[in-house]
Amino acid sequence: MKVPENLECYFQKSELIPAIIQESGTNQVLMLAYMNQESLRKTFETGYTWFWSRSRQELWNKGATSGHLQKVVDLWADCDDDTLLITVEQTGPACHTGAHSCFFKRLWEEEK
Repeated sequence: MKVPENLECYFQKSELIPAIIQESGTNQVLMLAYMNQESLRKTFETGYTWFWSRSRQELWNKGATSGHLQKVVDLWADCDDDTLLITVEQTGPACHTGAHSCFFKRLWEEEK
């Protein structure tokens, strides 16, 4: 995929932008991670997700060590250009715990 010329417009408010990762086909939200300009550029260049690790202070390619890669299907920006939605084909679990999605801890359920 060609890298857009205006990537910097997504980093006007912060050096990092949240990226919501959603599974193609199921539309299940798999995870949320942060991207900087370099990781977003690498995502466009490779077709696989790259993020900025806030804890390790380094780039990471999702699935590079586990094999649980995320192939990008679609990439959208929100109306304010400060959040990304990335639809992916997920190989294996997305969560480092082994769960398919990072969102498996229910905190609220409507009473019936």
